[in-house]
Amino acid sequence: MTAMKPEDAVRHVIATDPTFAVHEVDVRGVTFKAFKNIPPTVPSLLAAGWARHGDGALEYLAYEGEVLTYADFTSKVHRLAHAMRDELGVRQGDRVAIAMRNYPELLALVLAISSIGGVVVFVNAWWTTEELDYALRDSGAQIVFADSPRLQRLEPLQSELGLTLIGVRDAEGQSAHDLTALETNAASDTAPVVTIDTDDDFAVMYSSGTTGHPKGVVQSHRGAVNAVFSWLMQSVVAPLVTPPEPDATAPPRPSALVVTPLFHVTATHPLFLLSLPAGAKITLMHKWDAEGAVRLMRDNSITRFLGVPTQSAELMQAALKMGETLPAMDYLGSGGAKRPGAQVTQLAEAFPNAGIATGWGMTETNALGIGMIGEDYTARPESAGKLHPPVQELRMLDDAGNDVPVGCLGEITVKSPANMRCYLNKPEATAETMQDGWLRTGDLGVLDEDGYVTILDRKKNIIIRGGENIACLDVEGALHRHPDVLEAAAFSVPDDRLGEAVGAAVQLKNGATLTCDDMATFLQGHLAPFKIPVHLWVQRDVLTRGATDKIDRRAIRTACLDNLKVKV
Repeated sequence: MTAMKPEDAVRHVIATDPTFAVHEVDVRGVTFKAFKNIPPTVPSLLAAGWARHGDGALEYLAYEGEVLTYADFTSKVHRLAHAMRDELGVRQGDRVAIAMRNYPELLALVLAISSIGGVVVFVNAWWTTEELDYALRDSGAQIVFADSPRLQRLEPLQSELGLTLIGVRDAEGQSAHDLTALETNAASDTAPVVTIDTDDDFAVMYSSGTTGHPKGVVQSHRGAVNAVFSWLMQSVVAPLVTPPEPDATAPPRPSALVVTPLFHVTATHPLFLLSLPAGAKITLMHKWDAEGAVRLMRDNSITRFLGVPTQSAELMQAALKMGETLPAMDYLGSGGAKRPGAQVTQLAEAFPNAGIATGWGMTETNALGIGMIGEDYTARPESAGKLHPPVQELRMLDDAGNDVPVGCLGEITVKSPANMRCYLNKPEATAETMQDGWLRTGDLGVLDEDGYVTILDRKKNIIIRGGENIACLDVEGALHRHPDVLEAAAFSVPDDRLGEAVGAAVQLKNGATLTCDDMATFLQGHLAPFKIPVHLWVQRDVLTRGATDKIDRRAIRTACLDNLKVKV
């Protein structure tokens, strides 16, 4: 087979494989390119993947010694769907929240809720009671499936918000409803009959923004499935670009290890949802442990690893220590944050059979965006890659919304059916971000003549700690609760392991003192632990301001890191 250029391979697949045929669609008055023949909704992915999973017979979901076949998992989804509709009264359009660590039940609940037309509200499992209170009020979700730590944080809100709490795993027996009982008493294990439009809401995922509270990103069914089939198409295009040797053995069944939280798109969309039509097996880790991940991947011939850069680095260090090269792994991806360029070649040497990959996407794009793998990446380790075809369009814009020339700094702006519908309850933020179908991402970069994008800066005041987005104003708002803090500025601090950590500078009242440990103790219960600053600078003078008399966060950060010569 003669190798094709990537662009030619994409055109060939679109023209010859009906699965990936593309047409134009009108969505709320905007015309998009979209896949023509793919499943219309997220729950329909379950049936679409049946044959790829051995007509349900293959192992699909593994966790801590527990294994479900695809048929077992499908039956579980259907039983929970009937139970939610019959016992809990969930109806189309109702928002139902999930608050738990990465358990198998979380995956089943996503499909069960959406299969009866409900809208999944993904709750950050690290949030405090205060943060949970905001998200539940904002989303209007009154039914929440939760494990024990989350249930305990939700109980103070139950009466005031009228919550129905369903205990999962270690929370069973702690509330009026248990998931096991709901599933056991379900009336049927066949798919519920519900008419769901492809442009109906599928989920609300919360993403930190420059405002203090996180923003609820409303994703549609069309958006999620178009993202999934954009990634699936890559597996069809790849052998056309790099043909296998004539005597090469057939590739193994894809198998993915999930190591990032399932309340983020990095885990839900390109791992879980993609696994359904791709015929891939999913393995969940109870808690991230690099050596444990190496053992799981080695012993279970796991082919796909996608985590934040910190996890890639720790996986590599553990594998080298254990003398493992993980030959079954053919994909080692990075999402959530930029991987250090120097690490790319190191990973390629440590895992010679794996294609080292990078990706950029957003909650607002259903994780679809830019990426690259293999030689492209090792040749351009500082780049984010190219736009994933075929339904996305890309522009680089200045502040006035004009296209900038190739090679000039601009805001990455994308248009595709995978873009969010809106920010929940935030019309002004939606209008600022979504313009005629184009999503202004807030990320600044440069597009070269070959179509590669290099991301250089963020317009948003966001700290990315190990792939977790933290709004500076969220941290500052909590710091201002302290009675001795007059003013506060939060910013990113370089961290060798996590990429970035949270730092803060505060102006104190005269005579007051505040240590970093004192501050951390005070913030417990107000902020999730990962948001609490690990470095604190204290001063009596007002914080540095810019020309408009606003706090100059960049200048403060520079002064704290450079002038004070603090080692980080």
